[in-house]
Amino acid sequence: MRTSEEAPRRTPVPAVGTPEHDGHEGTRHRVTRSIVDHGPSTAADLAERLELTPAGVRRHLDALVAEGVVEATEQRVYGRRGRGRPAKVFALTDAGRSGFHQEYDELAADALGFVAEHLGDEAVAKFARDRLAAREERYRPSVESAPAGERARALAEALSADGYAASARPAPGGEQLCQHHCPVAHVAERFPQLCEAEAEVFARLLGTHVQRLATIAHGDGVCTTHVPAVQAQSAGPTGRGVGSSGRKNSEDKNPPRRGPSRPRESTDATPASGRTTS
Repeated sequence: MRTSEEAPRRTPVPAVGTPEHDGHEGTRHRVTRSIVDHGPSTAADLAERLELTPAGVRRHLDALVAEGVVEATEQRVYGRRGRGRPAKVFALTDAGRSGFHQEYDELAADALGFVAEHLGDEAVAKFARDRLAAREERYRPSVESAPAGERARALAEALSADGYAASARPAPGGEQLCQHHCPVAHVAERFPQLCEAEAEVFARLLGTHVQRLATIAHGDGVCTTHVPAVQAQSAGPTGRGVGSSGRKNSEDKNPPRRGPSRPRESTDATPASGRTTS
């Protein structure tokens, strides 16, 4: 007699209400969830807990092992060992555990809360800056070697390599640097110093002030930073300085002709007008 676990082999859409009503992905999630709740388990243990056939569970376990979510080890035997090979025990890998809620965010937030309470908010800000110092130096070569108009894009590529899913796009008055993922969003919601320190890093790397328009930590869908356009050196203060210097040099070359001549004309006209009146 076939169980509902084998139903997907016959029909592409399992019947609603069966253990497979949410498809293979749903069943694999149940398998990994059971391992999280009960620890490393054999296929027989999982089949009994989930009311599935051992063969069906093994099929899902093979797929999870291939994906790097689960790893298999031989079951440790205490006392006298029976006949046959030891059963395999399946445990989650680090990648598999990352798919489930863990208390890392709460732990980090509690730690920063302790720092703020005992050392002050400035200590949290210093921690945030120190945390980003190594990343800033790692990003610097690729950003500074890019042309002036491509530095925001180079920074986005560096951020994407670290999992921030970043991009740069033109915007009125400059560019927008967008980060579609933030690994510390939940902690930054309580401690905005993390976002502020990151913006300071962006400003130093890009050589201009930046403005945060939105953050995932505050409920926005994307972290958005406005990067104003940087004027070319020739059109900036240096260019204006050259023009000013040029005018100054021109005036220095001819001070006796142009400067004094106008006052003398005005002085001569006054007495002449006086003589005509008298």
